[in-house]
Amino acid sequence: MTRYPDIPKPIRSGIVVLDPDTGTPQRVIVLQFNPDTLERSVSPQSAGDSGDAGGGGAGSGDRNEALRLKGPAQETWKFTAEIDATDQLEVAAPDGIHPQLATLEMLVQPTTAQLRESMRLSKQGAIEISPIEMPLTLFTWGSKRVMPVRLTELSVNESAFDVSLNPIRASLSIGMKILTVSDLPAGHRGADLYMAHLAQKERLAAAARRGSVGSLGLGGIGGFGGTAAVPGTSFRRA
Repeated sequence: MTRYPDIPKPIRSGIVVLDPDTGTPQRVIVLQFNPDTLERSVSPQSAGDSGDAGGGGAGSGDRNEALRLKGPAQETWKFTAEIDATDQLEVAAPDGIHPQLATLEMLVQPTTAQLRESMRLSKQGAIEISPIEMPLTLFTWGSKRVMPVRLTELSVNESAFDVSLNPIRASLSIGMKILTVSDLPAGHRGADLYMAHLAQKERLAAAARRGSVGSLGLGGIGGFGGTAAVPGTSFRRA
């Protein structure tokens, strides 16, 4: 009898809500299905203004700042997640997928206890009330992508309901911003987690296959020696 190798169980992506002081997970949200696609945007924090004045091609920024960065790049993620109660018929769901939707929505909502405390301070005549701080949220996409995030978008499209009008199928468009050391105070647990995420990027970049200027058809650039084979342009040693 032919035996097939065991098919590995896929790792699920998800969201972990942490206590920022102790680092203890308060809630783990496992996405029922991994999104088919991820849309990522990475924007550098350039020190100088990269605007171009046009015409002669003279930039309007400080030339000494052209290659300088003020801090880590700003990165955003967008993806679509699916929730379907009909795919889990063996699990009792008297409320449909209300609990799953509510769990995600509470990531961008203060609790009733926090709102009552804020109203209590307001009634006592507090001159200034600090904004409500939310728990630290991590997004995980495998072991190589674990990062602190803030949800910036949550759009829900409910497409099926049971006889009690509980939603049983929905598509969610989720947008999030990765929090960096520029967004968090020094010593914050989220800042440490971002540094670990950035260090992981550095390790992956170091493992990338190296290229050569010869592969680009160039004889040499600047300190690499020689003159590059770029029509109308010379790269010579200083």
